[in-house]
Amino acid sequence: MPSTSQPPVDERSRAIFEALRSVDEPPAEVPPVVRETPDDDLPRDGLPRVLAIANQKGGVGKTTTAVNLGAALAVMGYRVLVVDLDPQGNASTGLGINVRELETSMYDVILHDAPLEDCIEGTAIKNLFVAPSALDLAGAEIELVPAFSREMRLRNAIDQVRDEFDYVLIDCPPSLGLLTVNAMAAAEEVLVPIQCEYYALEGLGQLIRNVALVQKNLNRNLRVSTIVLVMYDARTKLSDQVAQEVREHFGDKVCRQVIPRTVRLSEAPSYGQSIITFDPTSRGAIAYRELAKEVSHGPA
Repeated sequence: MPSTSQPPVDERSRAIFEALRSVDEPPAEVPPVVRETPDDDLPRDGLPRVLAIANQKGGVGKTTTAVNLGAALAVMGYRVLVVDLDPQGNASTGLGINVRELETSMYDVILHDAPLEDCIEGTAIKNLFVAPSALDLAGAEIELVPAFSREMRLRNAIDQVRDEFDYVLIDCPPSLGLLTVNAMAAAEEVLVPIQCEYYALEGLGQLIRNVALVQKNLNRNLRVSTIVLVMYDARTKLSDQVAQEVREHFGDKVCRQVIPRTVRLSEAPSYGQSIITFDPTSRGAIAYRELAKEVSHGPA
């Protein structure tokens, strides 16, 4: 009887990595990422930074990363804005916002040119703010089709407030449509959460090709700067294999800190909190605080 077991990760992913090698480097005229080690505890060189947190696969930790990385950066002392561009609104509810009671949301900003500052809400964490989503955003992909300068709506909105924040984190929807294109056109960096599971690399090539297209046509400064390994389970050999493969291919773009799979990370959003406040001593909270230091080039 033929074996039904899956092939090893390294064999499965070899073709994917070969395809990625031709598209994951920025154009020659775009300056490469320079990673510097700052001398002080709270480096501010290169701020503000606008990062699109993107991966077209659903359930890979985009929202969890946007909320908890944002909270960890805010606790460090940075002013952080989380822009919830996902119609499901999970980043908004995860930060304690009732999306059904909003007067202004990202729908109004994207479709009706409402000022982004009118949309921004405070959270329970000092220095952490959110521009909430709304269910109406679900139809924005269609409504944006005939809109003038449809790909630049978010960029124009963020430009009005970017100097008020150190970090702007854009939580993208699980697709490669116009909302995600808006996020990439507005950002300088793309942060990609990669799930430490068998099919994690499926579709990653298309994401990076889309980054290259946005880079060529809308935003020459865009680059994939950060890759975060999430849902890591140290008990399985598979997590180690996926992590090794990703690190071998993407090098120093991959953060040293991995995010473990924990129940507490899953529970926190149901209480409208980040893991940083829900259970500050948990493995998930510690991991995101360390990730925040790494992303901000802070102390090791």
